[in-house]
Amino acid sequence: MLFTSRSDKSPAVLVVIGVSIATTALAGGGGYWWWRQGADRRGQSTGSTSSDPPHASAKPVTMIVSGDTAGWIVPCGCTSNQSGGLPRRSTFVAERRQASNVIVADVGGAAGGSSLYHRARFEAILDGELAMGIAAHNLGGPEILLGVDYLRKLASSKQVPFLSANVCDATGRRAVEAYRIIDVGGVRLLLVGVARVYVNIAGKADWRLDDPRSAVLAALDDAAGKFDRVVVLAYLNETDLRELAGALPEVDAVIGGPTGQSLAPTRVGPVLVASATNKGKFLVSLPLAADRRQQAPPAAVVELSDRFADDPAQFDVVRSFRKELGRRDFNAAETGLTSQFTRQATTDFQIAGSDACRACHADEYSIWNDSQHARAWQTLLVDDVHVDPACQLCHTTGYGQPGGFQSLAKSDNRVAVGCESCHGPSQAHVERPRQRTSFVAREQCTHCHDHENSPRFELESYWKQIMHGKHAPD
Repeated sequence: MLFTSRSDKSPAVLVVIGVSIATTALAGGGGYWWWRQGADRRGQSTGSTSSDPPHASAKPVTMIVSGDTAGWIVPCGCTSNQSGGLPRRSTFVAERRQASNVIVADVGGAAGGSSLYHRARFEAILDGELAMGIAAHNLGGPEILLGVDYLRKLASSKQVPFLSANVCDATGRRAVEAYRIIDVGGVRLLLVGVARVYVNIAGKADWRLDDPRSAVLAALDDAAGKFDRVVVLAYLNETDLRELAGALPEVDAVIGGPTGQSLAPTRVGPVLVASATNKGKFLVSLPLAADRRQQAPPAAVVELSDRFADDPAQFDVVRSFRKELGRRDFNAAETGLTSQFTRQATTDFQIAGSDACRACHADEYSIWNDSQHARAWQTLLVDDVHVDPACQLCHTTGYGQPGGFQSLAKSDNRVAVGCESCHGPSQAHVERPRQRTSFVAREQCTHCHDHENSPRFELESYWKQIMHGKHAPD
């Protein structure tokens, strides 16, 4: 593949343009392919037309687009039948490469947050994408929130092909490349990226966003005559995604996320629209006929279920990431994961530890000690994921709370799901038994037993397994 790109000082637009190489050029018309038959936006010749020599003997071209990975390197493994993960994504890419010239791109949203821990996860995802030979990674909202300086350092140190036509730094200089032209299988593909940020920004940012449509049109003008197809990678919600596609009949496809659920390929006028979203569990596959007079297979959304084997090479990335987690041993305060469990601490709002409950609640302690909650930490050790704060969060007692689990080095006495995971920090109750514990136990279950980690959770049947005290069965 031949990669060419441009980076200048014109304002950058924060819109991720999703590239769909498949279906647009197939039926002979639509999108930019229709527009470029005549003159470009400045009245100049656009280069090759449909009379160019066919590439009948060349491999077809398939574009594979991921998005909205949200830090999801591999499924957490709390339950079976979980989808997604870099190892499965890599297997899918490898399978398509057997029969096609493959272009791999990402719409953005790979970061799950901005904490030190989330940055480590983000960098591991980028390592996995680079191992797959990714051609372009659009800056989504989560990436933008990490800051232009940080992204530029990553682009330089890891050689990440970041892309964004509408993101600029505070001085108005483009944050990263606006577009890339990829020449593969006789097809010159123009990839443009745009995005919006859908959260309120507290404090001063080192970036600004330009209008996505204007940014795409500027990229088309700048690259006029150098490409055959145009795909926009757009980190936009569904409403904005469809609106952008409707305002850009010049392009072949707009691929986006986050849209809540992945969008099956459809058309807004002549433009193909699809999205890959939901923690990287879905991909958009976009075939493109090598001969423009041929019909390519339809574009599709593919779920990365367990029917796809894990690529062993990607587990090198996973192992390196976990080794880094073990080395850094992130304190709970460095992870950005504690907000759902913590509240304003008071002197009494302290974790006392399950052993403090035994003296007065011997029977209840015995029931807990024989439960799966008491062995929750051991389940992490089996797969060597005990170093990951995302797993520690639900397999320890009082994660990030005063007196609770803080890190492996500091809190080996707070592992497992202890009494206070359900009843709340209880130091005040230990000192003054008439003082009730701080949480209503039944209201805590779904913090961890959510649809992602415990899809078969049903409160009443699960509750019967752990009832004790005055609620215990005879």
